[in-house]
Amino acid sequence: MDAEYFTVVARILLSVLAGGLIGLERTYHGRPAGFRTHTLVCVASALLMQFTAAQWGVLGGIPIETVRVDPTRMAQGIMTGIGFLGAGVIIKEGLTIRGLTTAASIWITAAIGIVIGIGLYFVGFLGTIVAVGVLSVFRVLEKATPSLRYARLEVRFKRAEHLVEDELKEVVAAHGITWFNVSYGLEGDGRIYFYHMTVRTRRQDNFRALAETLNGMERVLEFSIEPTGD
Repeated sequence: MDAEYFTVVARILLSVLAGGLIGLERTYHGRPAGFRTHTLVCVASALLMQFTAAQWGVLGGIPIETVRVDPTRMAQGIMTGIGFLGAGVIIKEGLTIRGLTTAASIWITAAIGIVIGIGLYFVGFLGTIVAVGVLSVFRVLEKATPSLRYARLEVRFKRAEHLVEDELKEVVAAHGITWFNVSYGLEGDGRIYFYHMTVRTRRQDNFRALAETLNGMERVLEFSIEPTGD
C-alpha cells in the first residue's frame, strides 16, 4: 500500500478508536449521544483535516501564489459546527439542565479528531486518555466532593390552616436545609396558600427526609422538591 494511503487509513482508524472510547463511556451511562455519535464526530473531524493536509494535491494546477493555506480555518469551521450539535444534547427539564457534560465530550472528541487528522498522534492519544479519565474517574471524585445541593421547594396549605413562615422555616431547618428567595401567594380562588422557595443543603438525603416529614403533616395539601443541579 502506498505510504500516503496508509497514513490516511491509520489516521481514520485512530479517530474511530478515540471517538469510540469516549462514546462508550457516554453509552454506558445512558446518554443519548453515545458510542456512534462520538465516533462519527471524531472521524468527521479527522476526514476534514485530511482535506486540509492534502489540498495541494486536490488543487493541482492552480498557481501556488493564488492559494492561501491555513489549516486553522478548517479547525475553526469544525468546532463551530460542533457547537450546534453540542447544543442539541443540552436539555432543560423544569429547573434542571442536563447534557452539559455530553456536549463537552462531543466538543473534545471533535478536537481529538482534528489533531489526529493533522497527524499529531501523541496529542490525540493523550487527549483521548484525558477525556476518558475525566468522564469516568472524575465522576467518582465529583460524587465524593462535598458540595451544596439546591432545589426548588413548593408547599401548599388550606388558607385557614397554613403554617406561618417561621413555623415552616423551623421544619426545613430541622433537616439541615436553609432557604432563601421565598415567595408567597394564593390560588384556587383564594382557598390555597402557597410558599415557593429555593433551598440548599450539603446532603441530598436531607431533601428526602424533608419530603417524608412534609408527607406526614396533615395540614400540608401538596408539596414538591425539585433539584436544580445538572
